[in-house]
Amino acid sequence: MNRVFIKICGITCLEDAQMAVAAGADALGFNFWPGSPRHIAPQDAARITAKLGANTVKIGVFVDPNAVEIAETVRAAGLDLAQIHGSVPPLTVHFWQAFSAGPGLENDLRAALETSRAEAFLIDAPAGAQRGGTGRAFDWSVVRGLPGRIVLAGGLGPDNVAQAIRQARPWGVDACSRLESAPGRKDPAQVGAFIQTVRQAELQEQ
Repeated sequence: MNRVFIKICGITCLEDAQMAVAAGADALGFNFWPGSPRHIAPQDAARITAKLGANTVKIGVFVDPNAVEIAETVRAAGLDLAQIHGSVPPLTVHFWQAFSAGPGLENDLRAALETSRAEAFLIDAPAGAQRGGTGRAFDWSVVRGLPGRIVLAGGLGPDNVAQAIRQARPWGVDACSRLESAPGRKDPAQVGAFIQTVRQAELQEQ
């Protein structure tokens, strides 16, 4: 299989950002939803992204946002693209669209492919009001064969990501809460083990 794109989400400090990049992460996620324990203000995210190289993709996470909010935050925080959970307004920025792995997922995704300019589709475990970051997984096999660039999220950690890749064969993977020592603070050992396991799983799936 092709190289799996790795996103580490819920970054709240420069130390964790630099550690994740050094470990091999392709992208970092910054959560701008006020309801998240990993919420970060645009100006604080900007202080982190300013210290990162151009090869690291900086992604802002938004829930039911309006287009103006997204555009202003992407600019102010120095982001490359937005990850949209909920309704997607008309956008002028690059973005991913998130879906919950519930009934009707394939139909929803195929409909989005016909109308959406999303560059990838993130599939997360159903989280209700929490909107992700719960550490809960789902049946990854439902993702396998879905059209488009699929980013697998939801309860991924060093212990199960290889199995998830085997079952779903996604374009990318996204991990957050199971790599933490506390909400918003990443555990270097867990991050390193997660990325190493992804790279090993790629080789086994060739």
